Amino acid sequence: MIIFATSDKGGTGRSVTSCNIAYRRAMQGSNVCYLDFDFGSPTAGAIFGVEAAGQGTSSGSGLHTYLAGGAADAEQLDIWARSRLGGRWSKPLGAGRLTLLPGDAGGGDFPVDDGMVRRCSDLFLRLDEEFELTLVDLSSGRSYATELALRVTADPIIATKTARWLVFHRWTRQHIVAAAGLVYGPQGILDTGSGFGHERRELEDRIRFVRTAVLEPDSAQFAALRPEQSVWLESYNTDLEKLAGKLHLGMSMMLGSIPLDPVLQWREQIIVEEDIAAVRIVNEETGQAFEALARRLTDDNLWEGL
Repeated sequence: MIIFATSDKGGTGRSVTSCNIAYRRAMQGSNVCYLDFDFGSPTAGAIFGVEAAGQGTSSGSGLHTYLAGGAADAEQLDIWARSRLGGRWSKPLGAGRLTLLPGDAGGGDFPVDDGMVRRCSDLFLRLDEEFELTLVDLSSGRSYATELALRVTADPIIATKTARWLVFHRWTRQHIVAAAGLVYGPQGILDTGSGFGHERRELEDRIRFVRTAVLEPDSAQFAALRPEQSVWLESYNTDLEKLAGKLHLGMSMMLGSIPLDPVLQWREQIIVEEDIAAVRIVNEETGQAFEALARRLTDDNLWEGL
């Protein structure tokens, strides 16, 4: 299965949430690869703690170079062996493979041509044979990376593979409106995909939304609020729920949500169990949200039941 992660704005938590989903899914026993298609800012390596690819790779075989035809294959990094988060990692017992295909250091977004589409298609097919889950982190907005993904998945050969889209947005009015525009608006995912040969309704069925930095009015972290603030927060949250429903981002299209967590705001990296249970710097609800999202991605009943 191929999962595309996108957002209309930067700062939605798309990359850090996607990396944590990939990590959790590997911990659940699946073989997972992560492709950093955020060509202008390839920082997935930093989130995974892979220092050699913290801002992209300088090996000459990053994804940008490969897609442009400058390398015979794209570099693959074993995250279990290369990460330095919390000291040297080792692959946990029962975990699956966790592999990063980094972008190029100093790269940038680029126009898409037929050669890139062909090379990208070949890469997706090879990875789909090797890994149970391929997660592709796209650049934000109406980017060339999104165009490339839509063109490739319109190919009849790739179309036989299961491909799904996650659209990330923060739990604010501006982000909700922006996410709706990215999917349903002019030149959005549905318009662009239809132009490349996707059936609009089928493509829409493959899209779900993920809310990030969600304010939970009943959360213990807001217990110290004044009564007036609590009333306002409850009212604001209700207004956002109504807006999301009106713009087709409501519960029927939401795969999951990640609660507001101070650590995720200040330290964009993988959340390991030690952060929750031992040093207790991360809220338990955050780990549970990542765990649930990782499972729901490929559960057909949960996906279709929304």
